[in-house]
Amino acid sequence: MANLPGSATGLFVGRDDEVGRLRHLLAREGEAAVTQDGSGARAIHGLGGIGKTTLALHYAHRYRSSYTLVWWINATTTEQIVADLASLAGRLCQDWAASVDVEQRAAWALLWLQWHPGWLLVFDNVEDPELLRHYLGTLPDGHHLATSRRATGWYAIAPTMPLGLLELTAAADLLCAIAFDARPPSPDQRGQAEELATDLGYLPLALEQAGAYLHQTGTGIDTYRRALGPMLAKGADGISAERTIARIWNQTLIVIAHRDPLAVTLLNMMAWTAPDDIPRTLLASVAPDPVAVDDALGVLHAYNMIAFTADRQGINIHRLVQTVLRTRTATQPGAYLPGRREAEEAVWEVLPDEEGLATDHAVLWERLLPHVTSLAESTPPDNPASASTAHAYHSAAQYLYRQGRDAHTITLRTLALTQYEEVLGDTHPNTMNSRNNLALAYRSAGDLGRAIPLYETTLAQCEQVLGDTHPDTLISRNNLAGAYESAGDLGRAIPLYETTLAQREQVLGDTHPDTLISRNNLAYAYHAAGDLARAIPLLEATLAQREQVLGDTHPHTLNSRNNLASAYDSAGDLGRAIPLYETTLAQREQVLGDTHPHTLISRNNLAYAYHAAGDLARAIPLLEATITQYKQVLGDTHPHTLISRNNLARAYESAGDLERAISLYETTLTQYEQVLGDTYPDTLISRNNLARARAVQQRNTATSATDHDRQLP
Repeated sequence: MANLPGSATGLFVGRDDEVGRLRHLLAREGEAAVTQDGSGARAIHGLGGIGKTTLALHYAHRYRSSYTLVWWINATTTEQIVADLASLAGRLCQDWAASVDVEQRAAWALLWLQWHPGWLLVFDNVEDPELLRHYLGTLPDGHHLATSRRATGWYAIAPTMPLGLLELTAAADLLCAIAFDARPPSPDQRGQAEELATDLGYLPLALEQAGAYLHQTGTGIDTYRRALGPMLAKGADGISAERTIARIWNQTLIVIAHRDPLAVTLLNMMAWTAPDDIPRTLLASVAPDPVAVDDALGVLHAYNMIAFTADRQGINIHRLVQTVLRTRTATQPGAYLPGRREAEEAVWEVLPDEEGLATDHAVLWERLLPHVTSLAESTPPDNPASASTAHAYHSAAQYLYRQGRDAHTITLRTLALTQYEEVLGDTHPNTMNSRNNLALAYRSAGDLGRAIPLYETTLAQCEQVLGDTHPDTLISRNNLAGAYESAGDLGRAIPLYETTLAQREQVLGDTHPDTLISRNNLAYAYHAAGDLARAIPLLEATLAQREQVLGDTHPHTLNSRNNLASAYDSAGDLGRAIPLYETTLAQREQVLGDTHPHTLISRNNLAYAYHAAGDLARAIPLLEATITQYKQVLGDTHPHTLISRNNLARAYESAGDLERAISLYETTLTQYEQVLGDTYPDTLISRNNLARARAVQQRNTATSATDHDRQLP
């Protein structure tokens, strides 16, 4: 089984030695990274087009029969890796996968790979090698092949195989094979092809596109060279790949524009989307006639400007093509760059409506998300604001939020807020709601330094515009109190919680869901302040009311049950805490899924309680599983990940495994200092834990030395 993006081209020249080296490296090491060659005068630095993906694809096709499964993964971001792993679960277990979220499907896929050895995973276009550390560590029984423009950062992750430019003979072979459609060139044509290949710096992408132009137009090589003008990337001149490609396209796009103007519009539009699997439906808004769209795409394909996916329902465009197209200047300041307006309007048109946030639209959402995210991340500095584009970013962020992936919405929410402010004004309800949501995303990502000022601004505006007891004002006040609490500032959090609870009881009533939220939050803050005498009765009352009003497995009821278990735990009543933790974890796994952040909190809390009860045989495996999932879902330095890592180190210490405990404490302390600062309370706790473990290790070492000395004659 495989999901390779199209069949391997027969025009694969000059790389047979590299394929052999790659096979040897994978057979020996199990993993390899194909990077851009950073040595030699003819290497082009910084951009693609050198043939890394083509090499990986050709290797995967050539040795496909040697593997039980070959799976291609877009590895530009963590989100895309998770999405492509989730698609593996969808292929293997279609009925089950349709009923769960993307994180659960990805976790299932990892488990399946652990139990079925002999596969090949291709991680294409890795921007950050650290993203792969987790996958290489947890999946040892297959081959991992990565491609990346980065030549550094791979130490201790995977051995690298730098890929340089083609040799002159191979470069001319590739150019002639495309330009003359496999007909043998004359001696003069061969000589001219070698000169053109030299002019183009032996860059495979440039050679392919120049060859496609020559084939489609019948232009002579010398005529084409003269049209390109003074040359750009000769040998060691060091001229950039962007300039080489841009000069080629100036000729190609002139011809395409005369042949089919719609093709140029579509190409400019695709410059702003994600480069892979652009749905045809996304392009349909540009022209009402689907036949016209198909014809235009056919022209672009003929000139090697795009490629089709295996099912021909999606389009791929090279990242270097996008880079050059995006750098074109607008006709006037504040105007749209070519294709930008069309891309924004198309995205807004194809996104599901608010009801489309439901699970039955998950497949559509997961396919569109990379393109919405790319549109946001590629926003030009002077791009005009648009309310519809802001709504599109907001809708995509809301989908991620409902998936428990709010920490991944920051870029989308930042762009939505900026556009709402410009189009609707600073205090419009949509703007204030957007500002609150961005603060929530920062808080979910552990960035309280950015979250708190946003919450404070939102609350002040809500009080001014809506009034002191408006429901939205109360939500804003509650959120700010929560941020203060997360920052350890209970002196400001508790009075704000008390005020909010009193106002909600007065305005909304005693059992309104928002009132219950306030009561739960205040009780939790009392707990954090060590005031268990006030916390436990309030938590017990809140749980009883939520069970009655919301039901036994409502997420808010589960939060109350978890918080009450935690309070019992803090009071030393593990006999009541552990069963409550176990019940909450089972219900969260059932209701929220196996990798939802709240499920991970429950798993961590239960493991910690097992540890406190002296049951390390159950605590350590649970903590190990939890930290792996935290790293996958929230990232390596999220505060929850750090807490889980600290708890695992503590369990290792209690089990007498000081070597692993100290190593984990050291990693955790370094990350606490980096993320939260040198004097943050959790940083101080982490530093104290490391010092204690080192002191125990030193005592053990001294005792061992003394015992040994007594045996000497």
